[in-house]
Amino acid sequence: MLKDYLRLHFIVLLWGFTAILGKLISVPPVELVFWRTLLAATGLAGLLLVRGQPWRVPAREVLKMLGIGVLVAAHWITFFLAARLSSVSVCLAGLATLALWTSLLEPLVLWRRVRFYEVGLGLLTMVGLYLVSQAELDQLAGLLVAILSAGLSALFSVLNSKLVKQHTPLQLTLYEMAGACLSIVLFMPFYSHYYTDGAGLQLRLAGLDWLWLLLLAGVCTVYAFSTSVELMKRISAFVVNLTINLEPVYGIVLAVLMYTLRVPGFGQEKLSTGFYLGTVVILLSVLIHPVLDQWNQRRARRREAAEVLV
Repeated sequence: MLKDYLRLHFIVLLWGFTAILGKLISVPPVELVFWRTLLAATGLAGLLLVRGQPWRVPAREVLKMLGIGVLVAAHWITFFLAARLSSVSVCLAGLATLALWTSLLEPLVLWRRVRFYEVGLGLLTMVGLYLVSQAELDQLAGLLVAILSAGLSALFSVLNSKLVKQHTPLQLTLYEMAGACLSIVLFMPFYSHYYTDGAGLQLRLAGLDWLWLLLLAGVCTVYAFSTSVELMKRISAFVVNLTINLEPVYGIVLAVLMYTLRVPGFGQEKLSTGFYLGTVVILLSVLIHPVLDQWNQRRARRREAAEVLV
């Protein structure tokens, strides 16, 4: 079990490293996500073949998964754009609003009752965001894009919660990566004409871009995802979700380390006290959420058991 827990934290560390890699890779966010989704889809297809798992699903289900892939592409593009517009730490502070977005979207999409403790944690998150935004006004654009990215991530996660019951995780992710890649390909002519200032697409990788991109697609996407699926068979969902909530913490620590080592592109990681105070408030709400959620589930089960006895 100790080995499994260490592997789980290593995977979350890898996911926290994605913003660092997005900063190191020289191509713009749209082209970066195109390469990431193309390589990830190829790797997942190879993984399914090696494991001998089926990949065919009904056409209607394929369309649903391809559609969610569009949201995945939008999430990753805005995520890497936020890392370019601000520091990695500010980007990850905005991404930490994922739990807030999920608490707002789940009742709307899944038609479940609003949980009042989630509303309270959402208000606490808003306090943290206010502190971060006031402390780093020069990076407000990056923070707002990161918050939008977190909303897109929450939306496709909520939609995935329905599909994951019908398909294997590797199948689901393969078609979503394919949908993300295809949507970017279709978007590229419009993007190239209106948003590149006449420079056109910048798909050419330079220097160490190939190395960082292979780490991003192969290690941080294909390996991390397939391993997390394996670990979920032995570790409870509560522990997994609680650990995943540490992703912004690991990412910010890595960003500060990059700044300390004077890695090019990480000169803005020395931030004000107000930023760190706001980030602590956000992360506190994120870490409290699964604890309260577990408590709420246990209370519901005890209530159901009492009704059965009556």
